[in-house]
Amino acid sequence: MYKDKLEIGVEAVKIAIPLVKKIQNELSGKEAITKVDKSPVTIADFSAQAVICKILNREMPNISIVGEEDSEALREDKNHLIVEKILYYIKQNEVVSKVLNKDNLFESIDIGNGSPENLFWTLDPIDGTKGFLRGEQFVIALGLIENGDVKVGILGCPNLKFKNERNDKGYILSAIKGEGSFLHNLSTGEKKRIFVSKKNNPADMRFIQSYESAHGNLGLQRKIADKLGITLPSLQMDSQVKYGLVASGEAEIYLRIPNAKSPDYKEKIWDHAAGSIIVEEAGGIVTDINGKKLDFGKGKSLINNSGIIATIPLVEESLRETIENLQS
Repeated sequence: MYKDKLEIGVEAVKIAIPLVKKIQNELSGKEAITKVDKSPVTIADFSAQAVICKILNREMPNISIVGEEDSEALREDKNHLIVEKILYYIKQNEVVSKVLNKDNLFESIDIGNGSPENLFWTLDPIDGTKGFLRGEQFVIALGLIENGDVKVGILGCPNLKFKNERNDKGYILSAIKGEGSFLHNLSTGEKKRIFVSKKNNPADMRFIQSYESAHGNLGLQRKIADKLGITLPSLQMDSQVKYGLVASGEAEIYLRIPNAKSPDYKEKIWDHAAGSIIVEEAGGIVTDINGKKLDFGKGKSLINNSGIIATIPLVEESLRETIENLQS
């Protein structure tokens, strides 16, 4: 039922990856618009959303797409140079230029302004924008949600690398509910099933978290790692690539405990849909910090959840107990 949708989604992400990677390599964060919320939006966000939405809508016109971006800022006269740069990179890519042009660019971006329905895609065209601007980790994140439950997850990870693997094009991680998680090597074409770590000694485990303090309580998260007996230094990365590292056994714990300065902040669905199903289908556990299943059926935010835990079954219970003790 979902296989054809996964294949179309993977193909759309695969087409977008060389486009945004070229932009990252050549612009190094010099071309960005600052939105009202002060977060930087690169031309890659708009380019990726446009091409992915155009392809998904062409192949599955009856499925709504809920994306992170819209074309409002691009339509302002002051940003005409940004639009010209987007069109320049579109023309440089033979595959993308068959899909996008100056006449359909804004329209294609705004295909992603759909509403959450019983069945819909959610897209973060560049998840980890600050990592993108630093020339580091980012992902293209695409998830298919049905009745509040994620059914398909796709993470395009152009800068992800694993030891002892030849790869200069990155990876795509994907999952279908009930069918496992897979890692696609974009250099070799190899596809293999992945599983979470089987480590049982906390001293050998890896803890992974965001760079940004606004994305979680980094101090409390470090205390939790210490209480669990984790001795290895934490990995810090932007984007849902953190889910990918848990799913592939490279890390065992990913936490986002709400920052005390923003206790009412609610996570956006496009920041967690794809990553959460990929961890779960690899044998991991993803909940909020209270142990509740993530509810993707209440609009664009996880309004019924607080924070995120993505981990392995062997440590899940002790992790939650440690969080409760330190917060009490």
